[in-house]
Amino acid sequence: MKYLPIDSNLFVKNRKKFAQRMESNSMAIFNSNDIYPISADSTLPFAQHRDIFYLSGVDQEESVLVIFPDAPKENYKEILFLKETNEHIAVWEGEKLTKAKAFETSGIQSVFWLQDLDKVLFELMTMAEKVYINTNEHYRASVETETRDARFIKELQKKYPAHTYLRSQPILQRIRSVKEKEEIDLIQQACDITEKGFKRVLNFIKPGVMEYEIEAEFIHEFIKNRASGFAYTPIVGSGYNACVLHYIENNQECKAGDVILMDVGAGYANYASDMTRSVPVSGKFTDRQKAVYNAVLRVKNAAASMLVPGTIWADYHVEVGKLMTKELIELGLISQEDVDKEDPDWPAYKKYFMHGTSHHMGLDTHDYGILTEPMEAGMVFTVEPGIYIPEENLGIRLEDDYVIQESGEPFNLMANIPIEVEEIETLMNQS
Repeated sequence: MKYLPIDSNLFVKNRKKFAQRMESNSMAIFNSNDIYPISADSTLPFAQHRDIFYLSGVDQEESVLVIFPDAPKENYKEILFLKETNEHIAVWEGEKLTKAKAFETSGIQSVFWLQDLDKVLFELMTMAEKVYINTNEHYRASVETETRDARFIKELQKKYPAHTYLRSQPILQRIRSVKEKEEIDLIQQACDITEKGFKRVLNFIKPGVMEYEIEAEFIHEFIKNRASGFAYTPIVGSGYNACVLHYIENNQECKAGDVILMDVGAGYANYASDMTRSVPVSGKFTDRQKAVYNAVLRVKNAAASMLVPGTIWADYHVEVGKLMTKELIELGLISQEDVDKEDPDWPAYKKYFMHGTSHHMGLDTHDYGILTEPMEAGMVFTVEPGIYIPEENLGIRLEDDYVIQESGEPFNLMANIPIEVEEIETLMNQS
């Protein structure tokens, strides 16, 4: 890993929060992700399952975490199972966690090698009445590949059919959505690296540059500053491409007079940042581009001010829709008649702003959170309104990441990243 060590106290606190919500005499089990094959002997780079990382800080494959607060044996209340390292593995794959290093990372004293899992698990299952299993229940999830957790659950239920099985996700959705200070600091670090990348590309963008060259400038700056890379697949779309919401080809030329939309964020210590900026390829906005840009910026700023404890996510989006409707009328894109005749299920503003405004963010770019419950202090949300006008080859989206506070305005983790028209133009035209 490129990131600096994280104080294990964060993971101790996270396990305690999970354990406090478990039923009596129950045990929870979490697995690392697989290393996924491509073909032949090629694999994708390993990316740790965010749940086991959140609860342990362990960032390597073939790891298993057990949480059993009511275990009769003290050394069974928290257990890590790790792949045993040796000199051969160290030479060919690099250093893996030793038992001492695993304790330093996680704060867990009981560490077994993975080959002991079946034997120890049998003993644990004779003590526990209920088992929390970990399935992916995120509202955006669409999983076709069988995960390591899924295989483990299938075998566990086959071998121990008489136990009661519970879901870990309702607990995780609740506790992961409210961030500890240490987590906010890590997200801030990711945002600060994103800032460095953005300022780098402002001096690079000009007519004739390819979208992928801009992507390359970002990744150079990210890796240089200890990021793992992009927190998600980057979107670098110029001209009409900015109107394609999930445009990821990034293979076209940036032409004079166009605006380029960059939805890009650095990942640091498995935590995400999520930024969008739209800048003029030629270094200066036209009057029309500036008018659309400032309309989006006004909506973003007004929407952000609504991120306070007690706000309901669905109601919030209705209010943002009203703000956007007003701006689109003033831009001449829709009329009051369009609004009067609109379908309530697809309001008139959706023609030019068809996606949501905010989502939870943290370990996952679209992080855990219960959308039907009021917002709380410590939650991190993006704010990302946009206006997309394909007939004008113009797409503008602006996005920052905010932490909800106990009182007052939310804290903008990206407050130092340039966003005002004049600031953007000045930075782009520095010699």
